[in-house]
Amino acid sequence: MEIRGVLICAVLTSFMEVNVGSLTNCDEARKVFQLKQIGPVKYVPETPRTGSDLQVCMSRNVTCCTKKMEERYQVAARRDIQNLLQISSSGLKVLISRNVAAFQETVESLVRQAENYTHTVLLHTYRDLSHHAAGPVGEFFTDVNLFALGSELSLEEASQRFFDALFPLVYERLVEPGLSRLTPAYGECVRAACRDLAPFAGAPGRLAAHVSRASTPGRVFLQALHLGVEVINTTDHIQISRECRRALLRMNYCPHCQGLTASEPCTGYCLNVMRGCLASLAEVDSHWREFVRSLEALETRTRGGLDLEQVLLGVHGLVRDAVAHAQKNAPRLSAQVHKVCGRPSRRQAQVSSVQHGTSGRNSIPLKGPVRNTDDTLSHRRKEFLNSLRLYRTFYGGLADQLCVSELASADGMSCWSGADVGRSYTLRVVGNGIKAQAENPEVKVKEVDPVISQVIDKLKHINQLLQGRPIPKFGTLDQIETGSGDGYSGDCDDEDGCWGSGSGPKDRRTVTLLTPENSNNHRYHHPQTDDFDRLNSGTSVVQTLSPALLLIFSSFTLLSW
Repeated sequence: MEIRGVLICAVLTSFMEVNVGSLTNCDEARKVFQLKQIGPVKYVPETPRTGSDLQVCMSRNVTCCTKKMEERYQVAARRDIQNLLQISSSGLKVLISRNVAAFQETVESLVRQAENYTHTVLLHTYRDLSHHAAGPVGEFFTDVNLFALGSELSLEEASQRFFDALFPLVYERLVEPGLSRLTPAYGECVRAACRDLAPFAGAPGRLAAHVSRASTPGRVFLQALHLGVEVINTTDHIQISRECRRALLRMNYCPHCQGLTASEPCTGYCLNVMRGCLASLAEVDSHWREFVRSLEALETRTRGGLDLEQVLLGVHGLVRDAVAHAQKNAPRLSAQVHKVCGRPSRRQAQVSSVQHGTSGRNSIPLKGPVRNTDDTLSHRRKEFLNSLRLYRTFYGGLADQLCVSELASADGMSCWSGADVGRSYTLRVVGNGIKAQAENPEVKVKEVDPVISQVIDKLKHINQLLQGRPIPKFGTLDQIETGSGDGYSGDCDDEDGCWGSGSGPKDRRTVTLLTPENSNNHRYHHPQTDDFDRLNSGTSVVQTLSPALLLIFSSFTLLSW
């Protein structure tokens, strides 16, 4: 077999060498030109010509190329390399995109479960209250879902708005229950008085702080994955310089001019061309490696901490105990409401068939929520990182991988050296990266592509965020810019709101979900939480903090994980 391989190689080499010297027609060049749809066949001459008008595929011998063919070959060479880049990165892109969708779906499912569970607990604890509280509960969990997926709404305001809406219901059904309902005007007065009267003690601030702190790792994780897809999309469509286009033309299509349509470039020659053309992408390598390491570090820090599942599935306990706190302080609240809004103004009495549930909180045993460990955010992150780890050297070895697996001739075979067909490439082979290209004999590269520089800058910023370093908050990663001006300055203080959601009310913003799906509702019950008064000890401090400072404090607590 070895002898046969050597003989075949020798025959092929002899054929190519003879073909170079005795080019009599352009049939092979025409066939490939038409097959690859490079351009109109009329551009291909019937017989070889001198080629004095060629700029790249110049030869001492006659040629089957024209200037128009050379131009079309150059376009084809650029298209070929971009197709190869997209094919090479497709596995990585699919991995990240699918996991973004999976993480979003898991968060949405978790929020729906927590919402249904809160409804269920209220139903079995405060039966008459639960139906009317469905609207505020649903609105609050909608805000939580948006926040957990990256929206920049104020969670502090969302929590306070929820308890504001809950107070009139608690007041008319538990604080001063009767057979008739409050008028809309009186109910609105009670709602407006909620923030001053603080009927639920520190529950609104505590709820916002817990959800915010538990959501921060997931928000950063999702933001990082979105950037990962952006990096791939950008590098897939990298701008090919004129110098690179000419080098790719010389490597891939100039042999066709000599009728050598089956020849492949020598490995060393291919490495020089591809390392030169993809030098900017090689500069992404160290930052991409750090990106993968930073994602792993974030997962390690959050492991064993207070995660989003625990917090959301515990919301019911805080809400239930907040309502109980208001009910326990009914006499005081009644007096305060009367002072602010006057005596209750009620609608015409009507008999209610719904039972006022104010006792028997443990009379109906319910099972706590059981979540499949494979569906948890922590498990999904772990599985994803195990797969992503395989791509940590993707950008550093991209040029070499394309040559070895797609472009270059196998070792020992006859190959195209850029000038003729032989068995070797004798020029020096340079390394990867911009600096190494100073000695590249095939492609001249001066500096990193500006677009790639911006991608690198974004990777630096997200790596800082993943590592827990405080940097200014951006609505989208597109707002991270290089250079001077309004971009990142490297400094951050309390006023920057590095991790926070801002202070004061903000408009809710929607986020784009890759695979929104509907799921069936589930109802669960969670074991009783500790006494509400003990849970809220020290919450007066939380109440006095501004929303921005509260969320900054919560975020820096994350660093201790």
